[in-house]
Amino acid sequence: MRAIVPVYRAVQPCQARIAPPSLVPMISRIFPDRFVPVLFATVLLASLLPVRGAAVPVAQGVSTAAIVFLFFLNGVRLPREEVLHGIRNWKLQGGALAYCFGVMALFGLAAQAATAPLLPATLALGFLFLGILPSTVQSATAASSLAGGNVAASVVAAALLNLSGVALSPLLFAALAGSAGEIHGEAVLRIVSILLVPFIAGQLVQRWLRPWVLAHRGLATFMDRSAIAIAVYVAFSAAVVAGIWQLLDGREVAIVGATVALLLALAFGGAWLFGGLLKLARPDRITLLFSGAQKSIAVGAPLAATLFPPAVAGMVLVPILVYHMAQLILSAWIAPVLNRSAPV
Repeated sequence: MRAIVPVYRAVQPCQARIAPPSLVPMISRIFPDRFVPVLFATVLLASLLPVRGAAVPVAQGVSTAAIVFLFFLNGVRLPREEVLHGIRNWKLQGGALAYCFGVMALFGLAAQAATAPLLPATLALGFLFLGILPSTVQSATAASSLAGGNVAASVVAAALLNLSGVALSPLLFAALAGSAGEIHGEAVLRIVSILLVPFIAGQLVQRWLRPWVLAHRGLATFMDRSAIAIAVYVAFSAAVVAGIWQLLDGREVAIVGATVALLLALAFGGAWLFGGLLKLARPDRITLLFSGAQKSIAVGAPLAATLFPPAVAGMVLVPILVYHMAQLILSAWIAPVLNRSAPV
C-alpha cells in the first residue's frame, strides 16, 4: 500500500489536467441547497403533468395527509427546552419576531400594493402572503453557522418563529389582506385540525420520538421535504389547470422576478441594519440577519393549501417559491463573506 500511494500522488496532477472540470462544484455553487432543484423540478412536473379529473381528490387527500405529517414531525423535532432557554436573550429573539412578522409583513404589503395594478390580484396577494410567513429552520441555522453567527440562538429563533407562525401568520394575513384574506370558520377549522393539532401532538410525544428523529436526520429531512414538494405539486397543478401560464406573460414574470429581487435586498439589508440599531453583538446580528430575512416554504405551502382553493393557492405560492429558492442561493453567497470579514 505504501508503494502505491506515491505513484497515485504522482499521477493525480496529470489526471487533473486532462479531465474535464466536474459539474458538481459548479452546481453546488448555483444551488447550495439540494432542495432548490427539487422545487424547480416540482414546478416543472406540475406544469407538464398536472393532476386532472378524478385524480384531483386523491391528490388533495395525499397532500393533506403529507401536511399533517409534516407539522407532526415539526412538533417532534422543535426542542421545547432550547426554546425556553433561548428566550432569555430577549433582545435578539424579540428583534427576530418583530422583524419577521412586523417589518417583513410591511414589506410584503407594500409589494402587494405596488404590483396590484400590474399583476393578477391573487399573484400580487402572494407578496403579502410571503411577508407574513415565519423563517426557515434548517437553512437559516446552517447559514448562521457558516457565517460565524450564534448557532444556539439561531436554533431558538427558528423554533420561536415557527411556533409563533402557526398561529400568527394566518391572523396577520387576515388583518392585512382585507376581504381577500378573510378567514371563515371552515378555514379556521382546517388550520387548527391540519396544522395546529398535529404540531401539538408532536410536541406531546416528543419525549419518546425525538431521539429516533434525531438519530435518523436524513430520513426525517427526506420525509418533510417530500411533504412540501407534494403540497407544492398539488397546488401548482391546480393553478396550471386553471391556466396560470395563459394568465402570465413574459412581462408579468419579469415583474415577479424584479419584485422578489427588491424584496431580497430590502429584507437582508434591512435585517442587518436592524441588528445594528439594536446594538447586537456580531454573532447575534448574523443570527437576526438570516432568521429575519428568510421565509419558509415549509409553512407557506401547507398554509396556502389550507387557506385557499387549490387553483388560487398555486398562484399565491409563486412569489414565495421564487423568493425561497433565491434566498438560499443568496444566503450561501453572503455567509462565507461575513465569516471572512469577521474581526480577528
